[in-house]
Amino acid sequence: MPDTSSPQPAPPKSFFLDPDLHGYILSHGGGPNEAQQALIAATQALGPVARMQIAPEQGVFMEWLARVTGARQAVEVGVFTGYSALCLARGLGSGGRLLCLDVNEEWTRIARTHWRRAGLADRITLRLGPAAATLATLPRQPTFDLGFIDADKENGRLYYEEVLARLRPGGILMLDNVFWGGTVAAPHQHPEDTALQAICELNDFAAADPRVQASLLPLGDGLLLLRKR
Repeated sequence: MPDTSSPQPAPPKSFFLDPDLHGYILSHGGGPNEAQQALIAATQALGPVARMQIAPEQGVFMEWLARVTGARQAVEVGVFTGYSALCLARGLGSGGRLLCLDVNEEWTRIARTHWRRAGLADRITLRLGPAAATLATLPRQPTFDLGFIDADKENGRLYYEEVLARLRPGGILMLDNVFWGGTVAAPHQHPEDTALQAICELNDFAAADPRVQASLLPLGDGLLLLRKR
């Protein structure tokens, strides 16, 4: 029987989920373990910016995806406090490696602490600096099995191209926040939101990109999955 007594670690990030259904999903779908809950709590202590952390049910899915695809090499653009990296590293297994790119030393210090506590620090390499510049230094060859982009949205297309170029055929690229709270359905109502406009442009581009097969999931704040052909 599933553990229906599991605590709800955070309010639902999906605008279409109420707290009761969110709690049900977590209690029946492998909700966060003790190490993950500790990181969620540390992130919530930062205040409103904690909203940047991915939903716990999304973390479950990302770990599951890494496991079922047998991914060994992955890259993450945008780390924040490290929850998504923790989930991906668990899914990669003991022989896997995750390259994480971010610019914020304060937030990634929290990430490093909790990666160590979870026993995953040996699977994760963190490189601080502008992600596009760091990606440009990597060999332009199919190195990665899995990629995740959750960084500044205005540069999303740049990250997309840099990661896709280094993804193996059959590899999967994930883009976060592609719903932007549901506003993508009517972007003309928010002309001042440059992040929204960039997200809509990238969503449209990816849907028509012949290099990938796209699947848009109502998970968290919207997760776009792209399989490289």
